[in-house]
Amino acid sequence: MRKITRRSFLAAAAACGAAAALTACGGSSASSAAASSAAPASSAAASAAADGQKFTIGICQLVQHAALDAATQGFEDALTASFGENVTFDFQNAQGDSATCATITNGFVSSGVDLIMANATPALQAAQSATNSIPVLGTSVTEYGVALGLTDFDGTVGGNISGTSDLAPLDQQAEMIVEWMPEAKKVGLLYCSAEANSQYQVDEVQKYLEEKGVTATQYAFSDSNDLSSVCQKAADENDALYVPTDNTVAANTGIVDGICRPAKKPVFAGEEGICAGCGVATLSISYYDLGYTTGEMAVKILNGEADISTMPIEYTDVTKKYNKTICDDLGLTVPDGYEEIEG
Repeated sequence: MRKITRRSFLAAAAACGAAAALTACGGSSASSAAASSAAPASSAAASAAADGQKFTIGICQLVQHAALDAATQGFEDALTASFGENVTFDFQNAQGDSATCATITNGFVSSGVDLIMANATPALQAAQSATNSIPVLGTSVTEYGVALGLTDFDGTVGGNISGTSDLAPLDQQAEMIVEWMPEAKKVGLLYCSAEANSQYQVDEVQKYLEEKGVTATQYAFSDSNDLSSVCQKAADENDALYVPTDNTVAANTGIVDGICRPAKKPVFAGEEGICAGCGVATLSISYYDLGYTTGEMAVKILNGEADISTMPIEYTDVTKKYNKTICDDLGLTVPDGYEEIEG
């Protein structure tokens, strides 16, 4: 296991064109959202901070890419705004390996951290297996019922787990594809078969596209080693591609762009970071704000103001965004209501 030095949010945001552009939907930027919510959170945690109570937070992040980096930074910023120097973060990056997530989270349990933040689905699944007593907050997780194998999920996980979801409405994602490509007959759904939430998203988008008379075919790759060959097949056989909030694609957008842009095949993405790297349009959320909200949840838990077993999963709104460079290269006309991804 290797610790990765934390990168600043600005560097991560620049990489995905998400600095000032990664706004919280509802019109507030990441910084303004943080500023507006920091005051009550700080007040809520004042007693713990005044008493000098110190907290250690274990952060397990699946892989290093701009969206997950931004979520982690937002999480850390929310806790630091409340507890200052009385909070310490043990940040560990699993380098995209689920087994390493298990090693990391088991290590957090052994060291007795006060709370675990699990950034992405495999990290959450590992934390679920590692402990049923230490509070666990997920972020950058699409569908908690699917991720945790809950057949009766009603919006609250219960036990020692809660968190935030990066799910953009999947029916609206299907509508976005048809809005941009009304003549498209076939859409390829590209995803990593090892990511349960990716499978959930493509299943749902496939259903919604087929309701609109579009043939949607799934193209699953097992890891980054066969991404190129599967992506090439999908590009050859379809008018456009859709990629969900898939961590493997997010870390390898150059492969997808190198195949699809020369082939003049538009890629529609489940999140802004992927869209910035290889897509034409997305329904975007601010991962920084998502992480910040997760951090605010952590403050309430650590301060004894909230019972994690009753905390529902929190969501955020979306903003329509497009990648000007790729749209220009493909000669696409941008529909009304889309904001340009900056960067």
